[in-house]
Amino acid sequence: MVDAVRFVEGAPRLAVGAAVIDRSEDEPRILLVRRAFPPMAGTWSLPGGRVEPGERLEVAVAREVAEESGLVVRVGPLVEVVEVVDPPYHYVILDYACLRTGGGLSAGDDASEVILARVDEFVRLGVTEAVRRVVNRALVLQ
Repeated sequence: MVDAVRFVEGAPRLAVGAAVIDRSEDEPRILLVRRAFPPMAGTWSLPGGRVEPGERLEVAVAREVAEESGLVVRVGPLVEVVEVVDPPYHYVILDYACLRTGGGLSAGDDASEVILARVDEFVRLGVTEAVRRVVNRALVLQ
């Protein structure tokens, strides 16, 4: 049995993402974070990050959301698997639908800014097609 986690340069890393839906107003809003670091630094995206060794996926999702935004969520179903290859980075990201259940909005960890945005604001914010697709699927599931 190997006690250490082996990391191979350039090997795909497992990560999770969260399409967090806030239904506290008439129109749902989605949590977006502005990435502070590569890959995709400066862009608006969904919160997420690497799964720690021994960590359950749902726990990783809730942890990443809390670390990046201060929000508390109920993790729902898997929405999509997204692969990001941006050398030297290669991530396989499992995106989950989540519902905001508490917490206060505050940028932290890997996020330079956080907002709750309506879907009709996504184009103006430069949100990628992949994020829009995940959010649209999550809205149906949550």
